Amino acid sequence: MRISAKSRYAVASLTYMGQLSDNELVTLSALSERLKISKIYLEQVFSLLRLSGIVTAAKGAQGGYRLTRPTSEITVLDVLAGTEAQLFDKPEKTVEMENIERAMRSGLFEKLDAAVRGALSSVTIADLAALAGDGGYMYYL
Repeated sequence: MRISAKSRYAVASLTYMGQLSDNELVTLSALSERLKISKIYLEQVFSLLRLSGIVTAAKGAQGGYRLTRPTSEITVLDVLAGTEAQLFDKPEKTVEMENIERAMRSGLFEKLDAAVRGALSSVTIADLAALAGDGGYMYYL
């Protein structure tokens, strides 16, 4: 499974948003500056996130994007499913011998897909935001 840059940027952006207090509005300019990601590219990413119902947009001078639900309810699987055209592709070509194809599908690929789905659905944006913390720096006075 290959995760595109678009999906990696989506996860990174949502993790950053998850670190903010009270689900505040975030502009793409602020995200672009903070994460060092092209604003034009973020516009494409957030268009997909909005269509998938993960973020909502507020227009106006104080506008931006905010999460539609708590970070503990947004899984990495939700994000990837919203940004990848086909997260779990079906093969274009199959093995000619049906019994071998069926064995590979049920004995390997379905198990692999289930394991990946399980792993992605077990990690939330809240988990990643907590792991990211404040950048890993600890100050003692």
